[in-house]
Amino acid sequence: MNANGIATDIRQKIAAGEHRYGTRLPSVRDLAEQYGVSQQTAAAAYATLAALGLVRTERGSGTIVTAGPSADAHLGTFTPPDLAVATAWKPTRQEGQASEETTLVRQTAASKAMEAWGISEGDQVVERTRIRSVDGVPVQHKLTVMPYELAARRPDGYDGIPPMLAPVGAEPVRPPQGVRVADWLGWDVVGTSCVITTEPMDQAACDAFKVPEGTPGYRIVAVTKDSAGGTVSVTVTTAPLHHRVTLDIVG
Repeated sequence: MNANGIATDIRQKIAAGEHRYGTRLPSVRDLAEQYGVSQQTAAAAYATLAALGLVRTERGSGTIVTAGPSADAHLGTFTPPDLAVATAWKPTRQEGQASEETTLVRQTAASKAMEAWGISEGDQVVERTRIRSVDGVPVQHKLTVMPYELAARRPDGYDGIPPMLAPVGAEPVRPPQGVRVADWLGWDVVGTSCVITTEPMDQAACDAFKVPEGTPGYRIVAVTKDSAGGTVSVTVTTAPLHHRVTLDIVG
């Protein structure tokens, strides 16, 4: 068996839950003996898995599993013309326990990079970061950016902190059942465009997944526009390559 074959076998076992998140895999020497190959081939297999973000190698600790069973980076259920979200996300396995944690909420000046999303450099924006997990294993890093004046809106009859400005740790405020957030907060939304690429993950996402900076992953940038062509919100979803990106479109 060559290095790719060994990596595939280990990847399948990670996906099946046989090698659990955070556990230590055999040493290179033991792996070589297990598969009847040279240590060079065993090391190459671990290098392949590390490049996919499935393991990391720590001096003195060996090779650690950094992924759980495969999951969906599910973007939602969309219906034209305004992309109403019916199902926000879901784990691949029905028995998987999904959870979400807000880790950052801040008001800041837009960076020059945000001009590509239709937000002018220096404009006041609100950034919200969420980590989505399945069975306690991080599977998505989500950054949402929106103009402050839109983030600061409150629904009619609501006097508390604007829902989009709720701080880390606060109980989330959600719209009534069946009501879109955009309608609840009075946003003018006509459509969303998504661009999906595979590229090195940024430092924040790598920290969330406990993998080295630059590890490749999926990057899904969803830009929502209003009827005048202005940007309502931008969501950047990052997911390890171990997972898959899905969405439902209802015609």
